[in-house]
Amino acid sequence: MKPAKEGIPTIVCLASFTGICAFVSPVSAAVMVVLTGFAVWFYRDPDRVPPEGEGIFVSPADGRVVEIGPAAHAYTGDAVKVGIFMNAFSVHVNRAPCAGTVEYLEYVPGRKIAAFAPKASEVNERHYAGLSTRHGPVLLVQIAGLLARRIVCRLRRGDVLAAGERYGMIRLGSKVDIYLPASVKLAVKVGDKVCAGKSVLGSVPEAADAAECLL
Repeated sequence: MKPAKEGIPTIVCLASFTGICAFVSPVSAAVMVVLTGFAVWFYRDPDRVPPEGEGIFVSPADGRVVEIGPAAHAYTGDAVKVGIFMNAFSVHVNRAPCAGTVEYLEYVPGRKIAAFAPKASEVNERHYAGLSTRHGPVLLVQIAGLLARRIVCRLRRGDVLAAGERYGMIRLGSKVDIYLPASVKLAVKVGDKVCAGKSVLGSVPEAADAAECLL
């Protein structure tokens, strides 16, 4: 399993220090081996194959669904928001929930309270990425948490993403909110565990009906 590219400099640095410590102190070298191993594990980036199907939206993050409800944003209008909390043990690479083109990007500085708190979506440091999709606008919000110290978003306006494609990560415990079209029929509930690029959050009923008509 390869590490996320954002973690490679950290892993290389720790591995180098481990090599130096091996010539100085066996105890220090043992500690560095543990730290290097943790970094490799934390920045793990497993391959994921998104499910096939028209109108399907997959999870943008690994973690647990902590919030579902109606919401609105200037980019999406009325929408359904699903909040996913990533703890320190989750894979922290974020993925596109569907195919789309990046139309909207905004960084908002803020606090770093516990990411699982509902108000974290409004007051914490966060980064918005809006996708234009066949089924309407979709908004992704990377939210820094109590321990998170860096939000990474690789996107630029005009980028075209495939479903399940990697687009960034948040280091340590954090949260990702996704604003889905109001017409989406959800397939998850609060408390469910989800995997980025793999677990289906919901689908557009019209797309499912159209697919059935073609059978």
